[in-house]
Amino acid sequence: MDLETVMKELEALGKERTKKMYLSNGAREPVFGVATGAMKPMVKTIKKDQALAEKLYATGNYDAMYFAGVIADPKAMTEADFDRWIEGAYFYMLSDNVVAVTLSEAPIAQDVADKWIASGDELKMSAGWSCYCWLLGNRKDEEFSEEKLRGMLQNVKDTIHDAPERTKSSMNNFVGTVGVSYVPLHEEALETAKEIGPVEMVREGKKNSVLKAADDIQKQVEKGRIGFKRKYVRC
Repeated sequence: MDLETVMKELEALGKERTKKMYLSNGAREPVFGVATGAMKPMVKTIKKDQALAEKLYATGNYDAMYFAGVIADPKAMTEADFDRWIEGAYFYMLSDNVVAVTLSEAPIAQDVADKWIASGDELKMSAGWSCYCWLLGNRKDEEFSEEKLRGMLQNVKDTIHDAPERTKSSMNNFVGTVGVSYVPLHEEALETAKEIGPVEMVREGKKNSVLKAADDIQKQVEKGRIGFKRKYVRC
Protein backbone atom coordinates (compact mmCIF):
# COMPACT_ATOMS: atom_id res chain seq x y z
CA MET A 1 0.00 0.00 0.00
CA ASP A 2 1.15 3.57 -0.62
CA LEU A 3 0.57 6.63 1.55
CA GLU A 4 -2.49 7.87 -0.35
CA THR A 5 -4.22 4.49 -0.18
CA VAL A 6 -3.59 4.09 3.55
CA MET A 7 -4.83 7.61 4.29
CA LYS A 8 -8.04 6.99 2.34
CA GLU A 9 -8.63 3.71 4.18
CA LEU A 10 -8.01 5.33 7.55
CA GLU A 11 -10.40 8.16 6.73
CA ALA A 12 -13.08 5.64 5.75
CA LEU A 13 -12.64 3.87 9.11
CA GLY A 14 -13.04 7.07 11.13
CA LYS A 15 -15.96 7.49 13.53
CA GLU A 16 -17.14 10.84 14.87
CA ARG A 17 -17.59 9.49 18.40
CA THR A 18 -14.03 8.14 18.47
CA LYS A 19 -12.73 11.39 17.01
CA LYS A 20 -14.39 13.39 19.80
CA MET A 21 -12.83 11.10 22.40
CA TYR A 22 -9.35 11.57 20.91
CA LEU A 23 -9.83 15.34 20.72
CA SER A 24 -10.98 15.46 24.35
CA ASN A 25 -7.77 13.69 25.37
CA GLY A 26 -5.51 16.16 23.59
CA ALA A 27 -5.45 15.16 19.92
CA ARG A 28 -5.74 17.99 17.43
CA GLU A 29 -6.81 18.19 13.82
CA PRO A 30 -6.25 16.46 11.50
CA VAL A 31 -7.73 13.33 13.08
CA PHE A 32 -10.18 10.79 11.63
CA GLY A 33 -11.17 8.91 14.80
CA VAL A 34 -10.15 5.35 13.93
CA ALA A 35 -10.50 2.71 16.66
CA THR A 36 -7.24 0.80 17.05
CA GLY A 37 -8.96 -2.55 16.49
CA ALA A 38 -10.28 -1.38 13.14
CA MET A 39 -6.70 -1.04 11.91
CA LYS A 40 -5.86 -4.74 12.30
CA PRO A 41 -6.88 -5.92 8.79
CA MET A 42 -4.58 -3.26 7.30
CA VAL A 43 -1.76 -4.33 9.61
CA LYS A 44 -2.07 -7.92 8.39
CA THR A 45 -1.73 -6.72 4.82
CA ILE A 46 1.17 -4.31 5.33
CA LYS A 47 2.97 -5.96 8.28
CA LYS A 48 6.18 -3.91 8.77
CA ASP A 49 7.05 -1.06 6.40
CA GLN A 50 9.41 1.53 7.88
CA ALA A 51 9.43 3.78 4.81
CA LEU A 52 5.63 3.98 4.84
CA ALA A 53 5.61 4.45 8.62
CA GLU A 54 7.86 7.50 8.28
CA LYS A 55 5.56 9.06 5.67
CA LEU A 56 2.49 8.40 7.81
CA TYR A 57 4.06 9.86 10.94
CA ALA A 58 5.09 12.98 9.05
CA THR A 59 1.47 13.74 8.06
CA GLY A 60 0.66 15.07 11.55
CA ASN A 61 -2.66 13.17 11.38
CA TYR A 62 -3.18 11.45 14.73
CA ASP A 63 -4.58 8.21 13.27
CA ALA A 64 -1.81 8.04 10.67
CA MET A 65 0.82 8.65 13.36
CA TYR A 66 -0.66 5.88 15.51
CA PHE A 67 -0.74 3.50 12.55
CA ALA A 68 2.88 4.42 11.79
CA GLY A 69 3.84 3.06 15.18
CA VAL A 70 2.04 -0.21 14.51
CA ILE A 71 3.78 -0.91 11.17
CA ALA A 72 7.18 0.58 12.05
CA ASP A 73 10.29 -1.59 12.22
CA PRO A 74 11.87 -0.51 15.55
CA LYS A 75 15.06 -2.47 14.89
CA ALA A 76 15.62 -0.38 11.76
CA MET A 77 15.17 2.94 13.58
CA THR A 78 18.11 4.96 14.86
CA GLU A 79 18.31 7.22 17.90
CA ALA A 80 17.88 10.18 15.54
CA ASP A 81 14.69 8.60 14.16
CA PHE A 82 13.23 8.19 17.65
CA ASP A 83 14.25 11.72 18.57
CA ARG A 84 12.43 13.00 15.49
CA TRP A 85 9.33 11.01 16.41
CA ILE A 86 9.27 12.26 20.00
CA GLU A 87 9.64 15.84 18.77
CA GLY A 88 6.48 15.30 16.71
CA ALA A 89 4.56 13.73 19.60
CA TYR A 90 2.49 16.69 20.76
CA PHE A 91 0.43 14.93 23.45
CA TYR A 92 0.68 11.92 25.72
CA MET A 93 -1.23 9.43 23.55
CA LEU A 94 1.54 9.83 20.97
CA SER A 95 4.50 10.11 23.33
CA ASP A 96 3.51 7.23 25.62
CA ASN A 97 1.36 4.94 23.45
CA VAL A 98 3.06 5.31 20.07
CA VAL A 99 6.66 6.48 20.40
CA ALA A 100 7.43 4.78 23.73
CA VAL A 101 5.81 1.53 22.58
CA THR A 102 7.76 1.51 19.32
CA LEU A 103 10.99 2.34 21.15
CA SER A 104 10.44 -0.53 23.59
CA GLU A 105 10.99 -3.03 20.76
CA ALA A 106 14.29 -1.46 19.68
CA PRO A 107 17.73 -2.67 20.86
CA ILE A 108 18.57 0.92 21.91
CA ALA A 109 15.43 1.31 24.02
CA GLN A 110 17.00 1.80 27.44
CA ASP A 111 19.70 4.19 26.23
CA VAL A 112 17.19 6.44 24.47
CA ALA A 113 14.67 6.25 27.32
CA ASP A 114 17.37 7.20 29.84
CA LYS A 115 18.23 10.28 27.77
CA TRP A 116 14.60 11.34 27.57
CA ILE A 117 14.03 10.84 31.30
CA ALA A 118 16.97 13.18 32.01
CA SER A 119 15.80 15.78 29.46
CA GLY A 120 13.55 17.88 31.70
CA ASP A 121 10.91 17.96 28.91
CA GLU A 122 7.48 16.78 30.10
CA LEU A 123 6.53 14.51 27.20
CA LYS A 124 10.05 13.18 26.61
CA MET A 125 10.29 12.31 30.30
CA SER A 126 6.85 10.73 30.16
CA ALA A 127 7.81 8.67 27.11
CA GLY A 128 11.04 7.54 28.76
CA TRP A 129 9.33 6.30 31.91
CA SER A 130 6.54 4.75 29.82
CA CYS A 131 9.09 2.94 27.67
CA TYR A 132 10.43 1.23 30.79
CA CYS A 133 6.88 0.19 31.69
CA TRP A 134 6.47 -1.47 28.29
CA LEU A 135 9.93 -3.05 28.57
CA LEU A 136 9.41 -4.41 32.09
CA GLY A 137 6.01 -5.79 31.18
CA ASN A 138 7.42 -7.75 28.26
CA ARG A 139 11.11 -8.62 28.63
CA LYS A 140 12.68 -11.12 31.00
CA ASP A 141 13.85 -9.84 34.39
CA GLU A 142 17.46 -10.77 33.64
CA GLU A 143 17.57 -8.20 30.83
CA PHE A 144 17.57 -5.40 33.39
CA SER A 145 20.05 -4.13 35.96
CA GLU A 146 18.51 -4.49 39.41
CA GLU A 147 20.79 -1.74 40.72
CA LYS A 148 19.72 0.63 37.94
CA LEU A 149 16.02 0.00 38.53
CA ARG A 150 16.49 0.49 42.27
CA GLY A 151 18.07 3.86 41.53
CA MET A 152 15.13 4.75 39.28
CA LEU A 153 12.69 3.92 42.06
CA GLN A 154 14.63 6.29 44.32
CA ASN A 155 14.50 8.95 41.61
CA VAL A 156 10.72 8.64 41.43
CA LYS A 157 10.38 8.82 45.20
CA ASP A 158 12.52 11.97 45.33
CA THR A 159 10.96 13.86 42.41
CA ILE A 160 7.46 12.64 41.49
CA HIS A 161 5.51 15.21 43.48
CA ASP A 162 7.35 18.07 41.76
CA ALA A 163 7.41 16.51 38.27
CA PRO A 164 5.39 17.82 35.29
CA GLU A 165 1.81 16.54 35.33
CA ARG A 166 1.98 13.97 32.53
CA THR A 167 5.37 12.76 33.75
CA LYS A 168 3.82 12.08 37.17
CA SER A 169 1.48 9.55 35.58
CA SER A 170 4.28 7.68 33.82
CA MET A 171 6.49 7.70 36.92
CA ASN A 172 3.61 6.32 38.98
CA ASN A 173 3.06 3.64 36.34
CA PHE A 174 6.76 2.79 36.46
CA VAL A 175 6.64 2.10 40.20
CA GLY A 176 3.53 -0.02 39.69
CA THR A 177 5.07 -1.93 36.80
CA VAL A 178 8.26 -2.68 38.73
CA GLY A 179 6.09 -3.90 41.60
CA VAL A 180 4.12 -6.23 39.36
CA SER A 181 6.39 -7.29 36.51
CA TYR A 182 9.93 -7.19 37.96
CA VAL A 183 9.95 -9.80 40.69
CA PRO A 184 13.39 -9.01 42.25
CA LEU A 185 12.20 -5.55 43.31
CA HIS A 186 8.54 -6.31 44.04
CA GLU A 187 8.83 -5.61 47.77
CA GLU A 188 10.96 -2.49 47.29
CA ALA A 189 8.59 -1.10 44.69
CA LEU A 190 5.61 -1.66 46.97
CA GLU A 191 7.42 0.03 49.86
CA THR A 192 8.41 2.92 47.58
CA ALA A 193 4.80 3.30 46.44
CA LYS A 194 3.64 3.46 50.06
CA GLU A 195 6.26 6.09 50.90
CA ILE A 196 5.28 8.20 47.88
CA GLY A 197 1.60 8.03 48.83
CA PRO A 198 -1.17 9.51 46.67
CA VAL A 199 0.01 11.65 43.75
CA GLU A 200 -2.33 14.35 42.47
CA MET A 201 -2.22 14.91 38.73
CA VAL A 202 -3.74 18.12 37.39
CA ARG A 203 -5.59 17.62 34.09
CA GLU A 204 -6.56 20.62 32.01
CA GLY A 205 -10.32 20.86 31.53
CA LYS A 206 -10.91 17.68 33.53
CA LYS A 207 -11.14 16.56 37.12
CA ASN A 208 -7.76 16.02 38.75
CA SER A 209 -6.57 12.42 39.06
CA VAL A 210 -5.20 10.88 42.26
CA LEU A 211 -2.63 8.19 41.48
CA LYS A 212 -1.96 5.41 44.01
CA ALA A 213 0.72 2.96 42.88
CA ALA A 214 0.57 1.02 46.15
CA ASP A 215 -3.12 0.23 45.60
CA ASP A 216 -2.42 -0.78 42.00
CA ILE A 217 0.31 -3.21 43.05
CA GLN A 218 -1.79 -4.66 45.88
CA LYS A 219 -4.68 -5.36 43.50
CA GLN A 220 -2.33 -7.40 41.29
CA VAL A 221 -0.99 -9.25 44.35
CA GLU A 222 -4.55 -10.28 45.21
CA LYS A 223 -5.06 -11.51 41.63
CA GLY A 224 -1.85 -13.57 41.76
CA ARG A 225 -0.33 -11.61 38.87
CA ILE A 226 3.10 -10.77 40.28
CA GLY A 227 5.66 -11.58 37.60
CA PHE A 228 3.16 -10.93 34.80
CA LYS A 229 4.67 -10.44 31.34
CA ARG A 230 2.70 -9.67 28.18
CA LYS A 231 3.58 -11.61 25.04
CA TYR A 232 3.34 -8.64 22.70
CA VAL A 233 3.78 -4.91 23.20
CA ARG A 234 2.36 -3.58 19.95
CA CYS A 235 -1.09 -4.66 18.77
